Amino acid sequence: MNEHSYISNADPAYIDSLYQRFLRDPQSLDTGWRQFFQGFDYARRFDSKEAMASSAPSSELHRKFATWQLIEAYRSRGHLVSDTNPIRPRKDRQAKLALSDFGLTEGDLEQPFAAGAFLDMQGNSLRAILERLHAIYCGKTGYEYAHIESVEKRRWLQQRIESPAADLSLEVKQRILHKLNGAVVFEKFLHTKYVGQKRFSLEGGECTIPALDFIIDRAVQSGTEEVVIGMAHRGRLNVLANIVGKTYDQIFSEFEGTSIPDLSFGSGDVKYHLGFSSQVDTASGKRVQIKLAPNPSHLEAVDPVVLGLARAKADLLYGSDYDRILPILIHGDAALAGQGVVYEAMQMSRLDGYSTGGSFHFVINNQIGFTTDFDDARSSVYCTALANALQVPVFHVNGDDPESVVRAVLLAIDYRQYFNDDVFVDMVCYRRHGHNEGDDPKFTQPRMYQVINGHPNVRELYSRQLASRGQIEAEMAKEMEQAYWNLLQERLDEVRQRPLPYVYQEPELAWKALKQHAPPVAQANGAPPTGLPKDQLKTLFERTLTTPQEFKVLPKLKKIFKGWRDLANVGQADWSMAEILAYASLLCEGKNIRLSGQDVMRGTFSHRHVVLFDELTNVPHLRLSNLQAGQGRCFVYNSLLSENAVLGFEYGYSLSSPDQLVLWEAQFGDFANGAQAVIDQFIVSAQSKWNRMSGLVLLLPHGYDGQGPEHSSARLERFLQACAETNLIVANVSTPANFFHLLRRQLALPYRRPLVVMSPKSLLRHPKCLSSFEEMDAGTQFQELLHDLPSGSRKTIRTVILCSGQVYYDLLARREATGSSDTALVRVEQLYPFPKAGILRLYERFDKARWVWCQEEPANMGAAAFAAPQLAEISCLEWVARPASAAPAVGYKKIHDEQLENLLVRCFPR
Repeated sequence: MNEHSYISNADPAYIDSLYQRFLRDPQSLDTGWRQFFQGFDYARRFDSKEAMASSAPSSELHRKFATWQLIEAYRSRGHLVSDTNPIRPRKDRQAKLALSDFGLTEGDLEQPFAAGAFLDMQGNSLRAILERLHAIYCGKTGYEYAHIESVEKRRWLQQRIESPAADLSLEVKQRILHKLNGAVVFEKFLHTKYVGQKRFSLEGGECTIPALDFIIDRAVQSGTEEVVIGMAHRGRLNVLANIVGKTYDQIFSEFEGTSIPDLSFGSGDVKYHLGFSSQVDTASGKRVQIKLAPNPSHLEAVDPVVLGLARAKADLLYGSDYDRILPILIHGDAALAGQGVVYEAMQMSRLDGYSTGGSFHFVINNQIGFTTDFDDARSSVYCTALANALQVPVFHVNGDDPESVVRAVLLAIDYRQYFNDDVFVDMVCYRRHGHNEGDDPKFTQPRMYQVINGHPNVRELYSRQLASRGQIEAEMAKEMEQAYWNLLQERLDEVRQRPLPYVYQEPELAWKALKQHAPPVAQANGAPPTGLPKDQLKTLFERTLTTPQEFKVLPKLKKIFKGWRDLANVGQADWSMAEILAYASLLCEGKNIRLSGQDVMRGTFSHRHVVLFDELTNVPHLRLSNLQAGQGRCFVYNSLLSENAVLGFEYGYSLSSPDQLVLWEAQFGDFANGAQAVIDQFIVSAQSKWNRMSGLVLLLPHGYDGQGPEHSSARLERFLQACAETNLIVANVSTPANFFHLLRRQLALPYRRPLVVMSPKSLLRHPKCLSSFEEMDAGTQFQELLHDLPSGSRKTIRTVILCSGQVYYDLLARREATGSSDTALVRVEQLYPFPKAGILRLYERFDKARWVWCQEEPANMGAAAFAAPQLAEISCLEWVARPASAAPAVGYKKIHDEQLENLLVRCFPR
């Protein structure tokens, strides 16, 4: 590189601007820059960019500035050559840190450089500066933080990274060795006793255990009271045993397989998916609550769940003091780079409705994903590349250097606690076995596993290191291993002699008062009363329309408010009014409400308007915030454009307490399929797999209005297909009053189950979709069936049509148009648990009539396939639906109308 190409990249304008600041106010510059300019006649020698550009490369300023550039290059790119890989050389990432890259030569090495002031090395030789830079930035830890725009954060990190590090105390080193001993011997013991059994061992990444130990202990010292951990299956058993406090007896019992689970509790799950919670005493003598969330094999699916749970605890228990609860997300390198839910979750990290005060991300970087090399697993240099998008620091550290790992995590947790921001520690290690213990990795990585098979474990390496320093006796490590092995053997012998019963994770205290099992069938007359005095409801609704005196309401909203008041004055409520009344009444009972999703403040269809915005200032006003003294807390947030992470977050939030109503609304119901993994793995099955209740409500706009395949169906059939063991409540209600009761019933039931609602679109403003306040009055309740069958003579009814949801209003309009008074409409408001008994009682009375099931969905969708075996006793039941279809709906309004007409003609033959 010649002097002119160097100078052209040196940004002399920047140097000039700094010098002008130096002349005006020297104290405004860092010490390094002040020392750079002091005693140097910068202005006389280089008073123009042209003079600078024409200067020789050996000029004093050139060498000073080149050295400064060199220092900055090590700070920004030194991580690319750091010694972080324990089993193979680093790839050449073109770090460009050679002297020639800065116009310097070896002849400059012994020259003193004032730019050394930036490292507190004023006047030191270039050789000394380089040695210092290499020791800091190219050792066992690579620091990636130059991408952070915040000057405060960069300065904080730079000062911590470049300050001379004191040697770890002997006590700390022994603690590291103790934790490594537990991690290594635990895996070795299981490998010996349970040959071939899957355990997804931590071998190769055992430094995870001392890392977590030091993270938690340091966090507790700065005020953390609770830690919530999310991780996939690799190393999970080790973390359960050595960090979370699950007993060896319980773990061995799961391996022995001698206890038969009580399947009335559910299916259970494999041992490396289970969660656990306990109180643990840390090394500093403080007690902390640690929860490891259960997780399916969808490796990163648990991330937003953990964040939601942590946020809920912060909101409800810790007064939004995020230092008191710490979410730790443990990633695998391949999953971190490959699964989009991580990016979605991180994009929530600084949003008002989703922030948790920063997550600690710990990467167990095995350098492989199942059988895929990292070169084939990502396009980026690092698996942590998304941290750059969020301006989050990353510390890459060699997993075979326990002391470097501990230093890295201590720096990271201090950063998180100080800035309440996310931070990554990328521990580069290896996977000693294949994807599981029965998998042979040599099929795809023969050279890599040749190295790994001859590579000593980290405990052996660290023991030798300490012994060579004279810091432990050479036999100490062997004695520790034998003592721990003996302890494990004793516990295993005890379990084999006295097998333990299958242990389901106990619910937390707040959930223990609830019934763990829901009734096996729908309770026609067993719904709890959820009505309230109608005068109280009218008064409460008027309060929801009251705004602060200085608040300027939009004229269009004033018109909407007037329409609502007019309805209330005649004793009626539309859908929006009933929904707001359900929330307001629960808040007045001291319950908390959280509603999130895309556009929930206004409502996708501009019907809710729970949050108003001042016409002049845009200041928001929550209509449910000042109803009465001592009311519950209400949180309403428009979400980012995500389904997967946001629904996972709300599910996690719902786990924190049974005394809150947590709702997620999809913009359109079919958008929920973007969160299918959360629905299948958590919402539908968590109670059965992990004994975890949730009362989460899903509002999924559903209805065939001619809007095409993408905005018609919430895929009702998928939810019904997943229904079993009373795991869900699925409803398709048709009146505002029943929706009011349905929402209030969710907290009145003696158990909690997720509620899936096929919420309406066209019914929000349908002139007939109104309810009287008497239908919400004291003593009323949710109705699983609504019908207009007469209580008297059966002969007046010739046809009974079963239906669900908004198609009722199409059928009602056709009945009125045709004058078919001999036709009765029965609305199935709750589809699961299915109200079979109630329908059959009606059939017993009107068994001579023609019975029809009518749905607006295609024949292979909707509720038909689910309802058919439930209604097998009605042998002559006719099924009326749109033609079976690959897509949920047609894309042409004319064809849509023709299909609807066909449904109605089949129900009401001419």
